Amino acid sequence: MTGTYEHGIDAKGRLFIPAKLREELGTTFYLAMGIDACLAIYPQSTWDRFTEKFSALPMSQSKAMRFLFANAVKCELDSQGRIVIQQKLRKYAGLEKDVVIIGVNDRAEIWSADAWNAQEEEMTPEKMAACMAELGF
Repeated sequence: MTGTYEHGIDAKGRLFIPAKLREELGTTFYLAMGIDACLAIYPQSTWDRFTEKFSALPMSQSKAMRFLFANAVKCELDSQGRIVIQQKLRKYAGLEKDVVIIGVNDRAEIWSADAWNAQEEEMTPEKMAACMAELGF
């Protein structure tokens, strides 16, 4: 998944998912806490790989993921291409009205517009080069 999409959350916590992402996510997908101050959207195939890896962990390590699974939500789009984001998840990611949905390879992320814009402002060509070098590219 790739791209950046700006949208708003309505008073009922509903968020429109762009058509391009809907095609890639499929009819059923999962919404969970992200590793930064964002939410992650996983298509079924990515969620399945994620849970298989989790299932292989010893119980002593898997307990760290309790909050992720306790707050994950299986999503289906309404007739207008929207999902409802629960208040607890909106609070976790600081989502109020304006949000940015970004594609991140095998998942999408939902960020508050302010938080995402701050991330983008910090990115420089030098930081991008360092990041690519660190990953071996």
